[in-house]
Amino acid sequence: MSLLHFSFYSAFSLSSLGLAFHRTHLVSALLCLESMMLALYIALSTWPVENQSTSPTLLPTLMLAFSACEAGTGLAMLVASTRTHGSDHLHNLNLLQC
Repeated sequence: MSLLHFSFYSAFSLSSLGLAFHRTHLVSALLCLESMMLALYIALSTWPVENQSTSPTLLPTLMLAFSACEAGTGLAMLVASTRTHGSDHLHNLNLLQC
C-alpha cells in the first residue's frame, strides 16, 4: 500500500471514528461528514492519475456537487435546530418530539 492510499484511508477512518465517538454537537458531526467527503473527493480525483488514464472522469465533480448539497442541508438543519431547541447539542434532539 502506497503512502497516498494510506493517507486517504486514514483520513476517512479518522473522520468516521470522530463521527462515531464525538457526537455532542451537530457542528462536529457535520465537520466529520465533510472531512469524509473531502477524503473521498481527493481519492477519486487522483485515481485517474494513478492509473495513467487520459480520460477525465465525471465522478469527482458529482461527488463535489453532492458534498455541497449535503453541507447546505446540514447547515439549514443546524440553524433550524438552534432556533427551535436553543442549542446544537445532539442529545436535545429527539425524533419522537416535534
